[in-house]
Amino acid sequence: MKRFLIVGGGEGGTAFFRTLLQMERIRVTGVVDLRADAPAILEAKRHGIPTGREVYPFLEERPDVVLEVTGDPAVYRYLCENKGEGTLVVPGEVANLIMQLIAEKEQWFEAWRLRQRELDAIVNSTHDGMIAVNREGRVTLFNRAAERLIGQPADRVMGKKVGEVLPDTRLDQVLQTGKRSLNQSLELANGKKIVTNREPVTDREGKVIGVVSVFRDITEVTSLAQQVTDLKSMKSQLQAIIDSSDDAISVVDTEGLGILINPAYTRLTGLTPQEVIGKPADTDISEGESMHMKVIRTGKPVRGVPMKVGPHRKDVVVNAAPITVEGKLKGSVAIIQDMSEIKELYRELERFRRLIRTLEAKYTFDDIIGESQAMQQALKEARQGAHTRATVLLRGESGTGKELFAHAIHNASDRKYNQFVRVNCASIPESLLESELFGYEEGAFTGAKRGGKKGLFEEADGGTIFLDEIGELSPSTQAKLLRVLQEKEIVRVGGAKPVTVDVRVIAATNMDLEQAIREKRFREDLYYRLNLLPIHIPPLRQRVSDIGALSLHLVKNFNQEYGRNVVSIHREALRVLETYPWPGNVRELENVLGRAMIHMHYSEREICKEHLLPLPSAMDPPAFRESVSEGSETLQQVVSRAERAHILQVFEETGGNKTETARRLGISVRNLYYKLERYQISNRETGSKT
Repeated sequence: MKRFLIVGGGEGGTAFFRTLLQMERIRVTGVVDLRADAPAILEAKRHGIPTGREVYPFLEERPDVVLEVTGDPAVYRYLCENKGEGTLVVPGEVANLIMQLIAEKEQWFEAWRLRQRELDAIVNSTHDGMIAVNREGRVTLFNRAAERLIGQPADRVMGKKVGEVLPDTRLDQVLQTGKRSLNQSLELANGKKIVTNREPVTDREGKVIGVVSVFRDITEVTSLAQQVTDLKSMKSQLQAIIDSSDDAISVVDTEGLGILINPAYTRLTGLTPQEVIGKPADTDISEGESMHMKVIRTGKPVRGVPMKVGPHRKDVVVNAAPITVEGKLKGSVAIIQDMSEIKELYRELERFRRLIRTLEAKYTFDDIIGESQAMQQALKEARQGAHTRATVLLRGESGTGKELFAHAIHNASDRKYNQFVRVNCASIPESLLESELFGYEEGAFTGAKRGGKKGLFEEADGGTIFLDEIGELSPSTQAKLLRVLQEKEIVRVGGAKPVTVDVRVIAATNMDLEQAIREKRFREDLYYRLNLLPIHIPPLRQRVSDIGALSLHLVKNFNQEYGRNVVSIHREALRVLETYPWPGNVRELENVLGRAMIHMHYSEREICKEHLLPLPSAMDPPAFRESVSEGSETLQQVVSRAERAHILQVFEETGGNKTETARRLGISVRNLYYKLERYQISNRETGSKT
């Protein structure tokens, strides 16, 4: 360890001080300067190194080297005269020369660091993986391509023994033998196939001081090469397979000219070999882009592309892939699948699904979207109620999802494998409602079926009956429903013998039942029977935080229905949705999003503010859709036409919400159902899905 004394605390002394501190075998014993605030003095104090104004005490410690950087000849002479034996005094001129050398060294190091960064950029920009180890077998290089191919991050590998962290590389074997290994195929632990070159690194004496490995992913190349090899060796068998395939096959060369089709292709498109072979790849396309040409341009396969082909514009799905031989692109092969039969089967399946859905509850609690506190409280109460036999009363505005809750409660109960019957008490005429609910005996009334008919309560025996809009029941029907809840039995219309039923009742209403009791429109005793387990479902305006997740859920369903691929909602559009009061609740939100997606282009993936049609406002003046005719109409015809136009206007403003529409029109829900049927107004006409 060499001891250095620095005399002079200016810039030169500071530079020397910092340089000497970085050297392992040098220790600075002190810094001397007449000025106590000299830069080197202050720097030394921060590092705990002795400082002073007098040099003599430091010379008594006999340092190995004294650096005189004051530039004063008198100081240099003094140091030479008073230094001890074995102490070397370096004058200012020599010190300046050393400083220049240090500066040149820094410049050299900076150039070296720049070069190192360039090399790192080159190494990490290549698609080939690179790994290097030193003579101890520790990893010294692991580029980004190696991280991607091997699946290990560099910080877990660098500096570790290669055999411990990367046992498949065999670099330790090359390190031991010193023999290169070229063009070796290897399958990694993650299933990827690579070809690798391993090259030993030697010093001037020829001793192995490390190993470098460069490797490339050949998984897809190997697969394609194997396919081409099989195509060559089994040409005749493959031709027979191609000809016997029910899937249409088309092959083109690198120029996009047809070179092969099979009989299934002709059956599907109606085009003969003479009309396709030697012709451009888009000859058979009625609508869409040629996937053959896309594959030839990009060299990459495409999957599941819909288009129309042939003179009859057949709906098909195309999968196309490049054909390569010995690494060279030779053309493109496409498999064309007829979607006509699949679409028909899908439509048939949907018909059966709709039929099945009328016989069972479709939804569970997992289908209910809502993280707001109000919704979570409703879900908690519903889940608790599902495990009891108690009657449940679902209360909330129309469109909040009361039927969804009813489905979920049934599916979470021990009755889930039995019947779930849905009844809208407002949609069934009063004259038929009683017989529909409780059934009737033969001869009970004119037109009654022979042998009578089971009512919905009997159909739901052992299961659950959901009575929606229960506030619309007439007093007589309320009395019979009370008997069912109290005695667990019903009496058919025209009958006298009670029939025992085991039915769990879930009722729903958006009516203020307490006000209806005060107005003598609803029985108080029935209210107490129904209100055993009330669950209040919050309106959408009270759970604004749920609108984002709920909207994305609805968009996902609409994607399937409308053939779109929307994946997100722009923040501005979401802000519009969150600031609207939603009088029609979720049903109205569904209507607005459905209309927005219908007006979007097929390629658009995000609902923006401009896609949302102007949301209706309760303050907007009503506008009739039909102008008053100047012809000779009766007063009744004019009134009917105006009434229909106004009902349609309000019905559309509420997003198809029948309860809200009835409230705005000042009529009962049952009367609204009658008028909707009379004027043939449907949800389809307003664009609503409800």
